[in-house]
Amino acid sequence: MNVFGLVRVACASIRTSVGDPAANAREIVGVLGRTAGCDVVLFPELCLTGYTCADLFYQPTLLHAALDALATVVEANAGKARVVAVGLPLGVGPHLYNCVAVVDGRGVRGVVPKQHLPNYKEFYERRWFRPARGEEPAEVEILGRPTPFGVDLLFPAEGAGEAGRDVVLGVEICEDLWLPIPPSASQALAGATILLNASASNETIGKSAYRTDLVVGQSARCIAAYAYAGSGPTESTTDLVFGGHCLIAENGWRLEESRRVGDGRPVLRESHWIEQDVDVARLTFDRRSAATFESPVGPTRSFRRIPVGLGLTEPSDLKRFVAAAPFVPVDGPELNRRCAEIFEIQVAGLAKRVERLPAGSTLHLGVSGGLDSTLALLVAVKTLDLLGLDRKLLRGLTMPGFGTTSRTRTNAIALMEHLGVSSETIDIAGLALQAFQELKHKPFGIDVQGMDAPTFREALLDVPEEGRKDLVFENVQARLRTFLLMSRGFVVGTGDLSEMALGWSTYNADHMSMYNPNCSIPKTLVRFLVLYAAKHEFPEGPTRDTLTSIAETTISPELLPASKRGEILQSTEDALGPYELHDFFLYHAIRLGYPPEKILFLSRFAAFSKPYPPELVAKTLRTFLTRFFAQQYKRSCVPDGPKVGTVSLSPRGDWRMPSDADPAAWLRWAEGE
Repeated sequence: MNVFGLVRVACASIRTSVGDPAANAREIVGVLGRTAGCDVVLFPELCLTGYTCADLFYQPTLLHAALDALATVVEANAGKARVVAVGLPLGVGPHLYNCVAVVDGRGVRGVVPKQHLPNYKEFYERRWFRPARGEEPAEVEILGRPTPFGVDLLFPAEGAGEAGRDVVLGVEICEDLWLPIPPSASQALAGATILLNASASNETIGKSAYRTDLVVGQSARCIAAYAYAGSGPTESTTDLVFGGHCLIAENGWRLEESRRVGDGRPVLRESHWIEQDVDVARLTFDRRSAATFESPVGPTRSFRRIPVGLGLTEPSDLKRFVAAAPFVPVDGPELNRRCAEIFEIQVAGLAKRVERLPAGSTLHLGVSGGLDSTLALLVAVKTLDLLGLDRKLLRGLTMPGFGTTSRTRTNAIALMEHLGVSSETIDIAGLALQAFQELKHKPFGIDVQGMDAPTFREALLDVPEEGRKDLVFENVQARLRTFLLMSRGFVVGTGDLSEMALGWSTYNADHMSMYNPNCSIPKTLVRFLVLYAAKHEFPEGPTRDTLTSIAETTISPELLPASKRGEILQSTEDALGPYELHDFFLYHAIRLGYPPEKILFLSRFAAFSKPYPPELVAKTLRTFLTRFFAQQYKRSCVPDGPKVGTVSLSPRGDWRMPSDADPAAWLRWAEGE
């Protein structure tokens, strides 16, 4: 495992020689040789003998051969900082148990017997095996050594330092998972973070989907990684066919899945395996964040903890998908449903608030021709349609100022016309100039006393582009826009989650509204939803063209003067860094609690829309952390709005933070750069 709490897990299904443990051991050793970089390698149920040996399980010859095969596996793993879990039948006194042996570099560390034996339809395990009930001997002799035995074993990692502190393995076997309360539930409550299931589940029509749901669902309920290794098609096919299905899931997400019989591809009869890096540090963060996880209702079991040796490595490669845009739905069959769900949550939230307004009340929205106001406009229109209200009750107001370009102004007016809402334009240049005069402020050093708006606009053209920095100039315009909107009535907000995280808003200006449906939609998702609406809700015509143009416009508050050619000079991403990176940081720092070093490591494996130099990524991360801490005071008094995704910065919901917290500990990583 590496210093960031990533543990590489492999699940393997071997080519099985039924009744020939020596051949199976050789196959297992071969797989171990090709998964040398893995920390944990899981094999199927009864893999040393084959699951389908039936009455041969009674034969001492087979049982002794299984122990000899186990010795071969132990020898192959000797001295390795790796854990191997293999299935075998084991005689204990007068009883026979279906077991998993847990092996590390020192030998067999413990043996876990199966608790729930299927004895229905095609299964007859109770004919051969005894179910483990917790009354078994605490130790058995394995390969000449006393070895812990029982259903009360957990296997914490040792030798991996602080990073391995929360790495604890739990083991259950096949049918155990299919119970209403699987053993892995108690194991997780006792601290297990990686749950292993050695299985021999045969294939029937539709069974693989249910099996996958069980694995993924149990990983979610247990807030754990769940590894599943199933027997393959080289088991006996006298009555059944086994698919070789292997799965790795983590807290409700399927990380990886192997090929299997019935997946529409040629049957894979050779040994095969999957590998993934499971994130134990993330699981620990999620468990700490879920208060109910520590307060289960019902009986709990006490466990013995048997240490297993794992090594600690410096991070280099990664076997895990890292989403470059973690907030954006993945293209696929679920895409339409996910996007509809996002819009419906936004609409439902705004609809309830609108419903409480006096009959005939108008809604007011500042429409700039930018992404955020476009999404808010789409949501507001959907809300009025849902409530059966006239779209004309939504009054869009575009308020061009000194930085407004013809492109954004044209798009704003066109979009309001296409959507059939009330539209109005108020040029704020004159009001802003009057404010500068009353404040005795000299924008960019220009003495504006006695000037009119056209003269001032002409003077702004002579301001050097590189010298256009004036916070008062920006704030006056932003607050005037909010003043005009709020003077009219109920204001629908437009600010998004990314801007809230960075504090990229003017306090008591675009920062404020009566209700903000965008408050938990990050910028990358805003852009995606606008483009989605263009493609799917307005498949052709001028509305689609306008939405596409808006999505392709440079992100800017348009508060600083445009160029002499009328182009946007004030690029938000030039000032702050790419929003794609900020949203990546926001997800990993706030949703997952990752430290900056880990975020930088993961960013190396994310397929961003374009390659970013490492120095830009590091610089943008410093910007994110610095601004996130410094701008908390704005988040402490944001308007109401619905939580849509897994991250919310509402002070009434997910995020509570002092406004004067110090980011020094989070920025310490940068000192060595």
